[in-house]
Amino acid sequence: MQATPTTILVTNDDGIQSEGISVLAELLAAVGEVWIVAPQREQSAVGHSLTLHRPLRVNKIGEKKFAVDGTPTDCVCIAVNCLMERKPDLLVSGINRGGNMGDDITYSGTVSAAWEGTLLNVPSFAISMLPDKQEVYHFHPAADFARRLSKAVLKHGLAPNTLLNVNIPNTDGMPITTYKITCQGKRIFGDPIVEKIDPRGKKYYWIGGSVLGFENIPNSDLVAVHQNFVSITPILLDLTHLDSIDRLHQWDI
Repeated sequence: MQATPTTILVTNDDGIQSEGISVLAELLAAVGEVWIVAPQREQSAVGHSLTLHRPLRVNKIGEKKFAVDGTPTDCVCIAVNCLMERKPDLLVSGINRGGNMGDDITYSGTVSAAWEGTLLNVPSFAISMLPDKQEVYHFHPAADFARRLSKAVLKHGLAPNTLLNVNIPNTDGMPITTYKITCQGKRIFGDPIVEKIDPRGKKYYWIGGSVLGFENIPNSDLVAVHQNFVSITPILLDLTHLDSIDRLHQWDI
C-alpha cells in the first residue's frame, strides 16, 4: 500500500503574489506536498477576522494554488474545509514582510492564519522576517529555516492549542545558524494617532504610531531578534488569566 504523502498548507497576509510565499512554498516542497491558499491581495494587520457579510470568491491560479478574495483566516478555513482533499499535516503562514513580535501578534494576519490552523487541529506556525537597511528582504535563509522547523514539527508535534510564532532577523542573505526559544515581548510606541486636516477643512485620522523601542524583557522575541537570533515563541490559544480566577471569586458584584 502506498503511503499517504505529507501535505503542507501555505498561506500568508501579504497576498498570493508575494515573493515570501513563493520562496517558502518552493523550499517546503522538499518536505511534502504543498498547497498554496492565500489572499488575492495584501491583508496586513487584519488580525483574526473572518468574512461573514459577503460571499467569498476562490480563483485557481495553478496546480494546488488558489487565491481567495478574503482574509488569511478565510483562506485557512476554506482550504481545510473545502479545497484540500484531506486535512493538512502542517500549516505554515508567511514569510511575512516585517516582524510580528510583541504587541504585533494580536494584529497580525500572518499569526492569525496559524491561529486558525491551530483551532482546526492542524499543527501550525507563522514566520516573519526583518529587511536589511535598504528595506530589501532576503527570503531564502528564512525559507530554509522554515523547512528545518517543518521537519521538527512533523516529527515531534506541538502541544494542544499551541502555535509557534517565528521571527527572523536580517541575515543579509547568509544562512541561519542560531535561534532562541522566547516569550512575547513588549513594544514602546509613540503617539498612536496622527490627526490632520484635509483640503476641505475636515479632520481625518491616521492610525499607526511610531515605534520608539521595546522593553528589555529577558528571552523575549524582540530582544532575541535585536541580538540577531531567530525567535521561536510558543503561543497558547487559551487566553484565560488563571491567576485572576480566585481573585474574581472574591468580588461581590
